[in-house]
Amino acid sequence: MAARWLLRAPDAETERRLSQQLNIHPLPARVLAARGFVDPRAAYAFLNPVLDRLNDPYALTGMSDAVARLRKAIGANEKILVFGDYDVDGTLAVVILIKAIEMAGGAAEPHVPHRIREGYGIRSDAVASAAAAGFKLIVSVDTGIRAAEAVRQARELGLDVIVTDHHLPGEELPPAVAVLNPNRADCSYPNKNLCGAGVALQLARALLSTLDWPPRRLDNVFASFLKMAAIATVADVVPLTGENRILVRHGLAGLADARNAGLRALLEVSGVAAGTAPEASKVAFQIGPRINASGRMDTADRVIELFLTPDASRARAIAEELDAINKERRGAEQEILKQVLSGLEDSSLAALPPALVFSGDGWHRGVLGIVAGRITERFHRPCFVLGAEAGEATGSGRSIENFHLLEALESMPDLFRRFGGHKQAAGVTLDASRIPEFRERLRTYAAARLTAEDLLPILRLDAEARLEEFHEASVDALDALAPFGFGNPRPMFWVRGVEVAGAPAPFREKDFKLNLRQGRSSAPAVAWGLAARQHELCPGAKIDAAISVEPDEYSRSRGWPAWKATLRDWRPSS
Repeated sequence: MAARWLLRAPDAETERRLSQQLNIHPLPARVLAARGFVDPRAAYAFLNPVLDRLNDPYALTGMSDAVARLRKAIGANEKILVFGDYDVDGTLAVVILIKAIEMAGGAAEPHVPHRIREGYGIRSDAVASAAAAGFKLIVSVDTGIRAAEAVRQARELGLDVIVTDHHLPGEELPPAVAVLNPNRADCSYPNKNLCGAGVALQLARALLSTLDWPPRRLDNVFASFLKMAAIATVADVVPLTGENRILVRHGLAGLADARNAGLRALLEVSGVAAGTAPEASKVAFQIGPRINASGRMDTADRVIELFLTPDASRARAIAEELDAINKERRGAEQEILKQVLSGLEDSSLAALPPALVFSGDGWHRGVLGIVAGRITERFHRPCFVLGAEAGEATGSGRSIENFHLLEALESMPDLFRRFGGHKQAAGVTLDASRIPEFRERLRTYAAARLTAEDLLPILRLDAEARLEEFHEASVDALDALAPFGFGNPRPMFWVRGVEVAGAPAPFREKDFKLNLRQGRSSAPAVAWGLAARQHELCPGAKIDAAISVEPDEYSRSRGWPAWKATLRDWRPSS
C-alpha cells in the first residue's frame, strides 16, 4: 500500500542547543528536537533513564491495602493463588509475584487458565475450585479488572481477592480488597501505560520493602525481577517511553547476566549468545513468541515451570519444547492467513470495507490475534479474526492508530457473551450465528469514524538527512535513543535525490539488496519484504528514500562497515 509520509517539523535551533549542551552528535540531537525534546534537561533524562526515577509503588491506589493483605496471608500461612493471563505479560507477572511471596516467607500457587477449555480471565468455576481447594486469597495479575461478578462470588465463598491489572476498567470496579490498576479513574499513578508485569513488579517491590533486608539485597532481587518485567513490557507492546523505557533499558541490559535457569535456556534457544544483551526487537520477534506459543497452542503451565525450576537440564528441556511449539504455532498461523487471503484475491483495496471480520470453523483460537495483526498491517484496517466451534465464536482483533477497538465493542455490547481489551487489541466471544451481524455493525461503526486518509498507512519520518551523515560514529550515537519499539521507534530519515546505483539484487523470497548513491557518498541497503516493488527501481533512477540505520555487530566483528541501512519506502524524487 502507498503510505503517507509525515515529516516531523524541523527545529535547527533546538538541534544545535541539544548537541552543544549535551555534547551529543547532531543526528540524534536532530531526532530528539523533532520528537519534541525542547528542554535539554528532559532530553538528558531521556538519554539517561536511571532507576532512581521509577515511580513510587504506593502511587498506585490501593497499594497499602494490597501489601497489608499479603502480609496477613503470609503471616497466617494462608493458601494464596496467583491467577494470571496466558500471554507473556501474564505468565511473567505470575512468576514475579510468586517469587516475591516466597521471598517474603509465604507460598503461592499459580493458575493460568487454558485458553481453549477455560477462556480468558477469572471465571466463576475457577473461583469455586479455588475455594474448594482451601485457598483464602486470590491475587490476579494482568487480568481481573472487569471480573466484578467473579470477585463477588469469591467474597461469598470466603475468599479475598487482590486485583492487579492494566487493562481499561469498566463502569464498575471489582469489589476486591484492593484493585491496583494505573488506569483507574481515581488513580494518580503517572504511568498509565504500565503493563501487567509492571504492576506486579511494583507490588513485589512494595511487599519486599517491608522486610528487614539490607538495601543491597533488595536492589539485587529487584534487578532479577526487572529482567522479567522488561521482556513483558516489550512483548505487550506498550509505549517504550518514560518509566517503561527505564524498565526495559535496565532489564534488557541485565539479560547479559541471566542467572535464572529458565531464562538462560530460553535465551539460548532464541539465538541470544551468552553474555550479550538482546535488543528490544529480539525480544519482540524471538523471545516473546516462544513464551507466548505455549499458552496459544496448549497450556502456559510449562512457561511458569520454566522460570521457577532451579534444574538447568529441566529448564533446557522446557525451552526446547517451547521452541517446537512455536514452530507449530507458525504453521497454524500461516494456514489461517492463507485461507483469509484466498478470499481477498479478487478484491481491490478500494473495495474493502473500513473494518474487517473473518471467521472459520475450527480455526485455532491461539493464533487468531496474530493473524488479525497480520491483516491489519497488510490492509491498514481494524480487523477481527474468529474461530467458530459448537455454535460459539471466539477471536481477537487488532486496530489502526485512529480507531479505538474497545470503544467500538462497547457500542454493541448486546452482541457478545464476553469482550474486553484496549485501544489497539481486543477479544470477543459471541454466538456464531451473530457473526454476520457483528461484521455489519463493525463496518457501519468504522465507516462513520474513519476517513479515506485514515485507511492509508502512515510513515513517520523524524528528519531529513544526507547519506554522508551516516557513518559508524553517527549510527552508534543514534543507538543511544534505544530501546526502540512501540512509542519510541527507530529513527527514520528522509533522504532526497538518491540515485539507485546498479540493479537491485534479490535474495531470499521477499527481500532485495541495492546500493544507493548521493554525491560522493554511497551506502548499501536492504529492503525487507519489498521484493514485489523491486521493479520500480531501475539503475540510475533518482528517488526520495525513507531510511533507517543501525549498528551491525556482525560486520564490525569482521572488519567491515559497522552499520547497515534499511530502505523502508521510496518515491520518485521531485
